[in-house]
Amino acid sequence: MKIRKGDKIIVISGKDAGRQGTVDRTYPKQQKILVTGINIAKKHIKKSEQTPQGGVADVPRSIQVSNVLLVCPKCKKHSTVGYKVEKGKKTRICNKCKSKV
Repeated sequence: MKIRKGDKIIVISGKDAGRQGTVDRTYPKQQKILVTGINIAKKHIKKSEQTPQGGVADVPRSIQVSNVLLVCPKCKKHSTVGYKVEKGKKTRICNKCKSKV
């Protein structure tokens, strides 16, 4: 998976298209990421000791990696991620400006 925790991304499809955020968590096996403030869903919470009132809460849900693009820290444009091998080390690069990500 080419997107990592801490990367700045932009959503390109879905209900949150055009919104930006920072990746909080990745789920490589499911090819999903969790971004704060993006893909918020309503969850009905039953009464319990932790929530004596119960009610409806806003919960962030994971989003498919194919629906986001990386925002390059150098050129500030959204682009896909490529790889470059130098001296046996594999580094991620921005496909627009060819700088390290």
